[in-house]
Amino acid sequence: MVKLNLGSGQNPEPGFINVDKYDSFGPDVVWDLEEFPWPFETSSAEEIILRHVLEHLGATTACFLGIIKELYRISAPGARTTIHVPHPRSDAYWGDPTHVRPVTPQVLSLFSKKNNREWKALGWPNTPLATYIDVDFEMSGVSLNLTPRWSRQLNGGKITQDEMNFAIESHFNVVEEISLTLTAIK
Repeated sequence: MVKLNLGSGQNPEPGFINVDKYDSFGPDVVWDLEEFPWPFETSSAEEIILRHVLEHLGATTACFLGIIKELYRISAPGARTTIHVPHPRSDAYWGDPTHVRPVTPQVLSLFSKKNNREWKALGWPNTPLATYIDVDFEMSGVSLNLTPRWSRQLNGGKITQDEMNFAIESHFNVVEEISLTLTAIK
């Protein structure tokens, strides 16, 4: 079993195979994650990290779905994939012209067969991507990193959690980063 830090860039992770498209920072493996198949065995990864990478990949739907399929293919049963991305309503997202796709919990929830079945039973129109491309990830964790201004307001008791939730849903620059954890169901 291996641990992979995909799109490692200038942030190599000790104990992981660090993979990047560019050899500028000396990754263990130089590979373009938009080229398939990836150079890893099926079901070989017990842990995968994508730290501020996924928002740079998959400008086309076919490419994005190919990335999700490869993540699933290389994941061992029960493997954990941790994804950190800028919140799509933040300057951190919009301020980088290389960001091609917002990644949210709602987007990644489409790759759960359990969710696909539940939505079908409820008659909801959510696209059953897990079923279409035969992958199955359960979201086992989501956390939001608030901007300092909003964090101070919440932690200082100046706003309630309900007010914070409203701000997150309706304002820009409330959340800087989303961290998501997926578990491969095989």
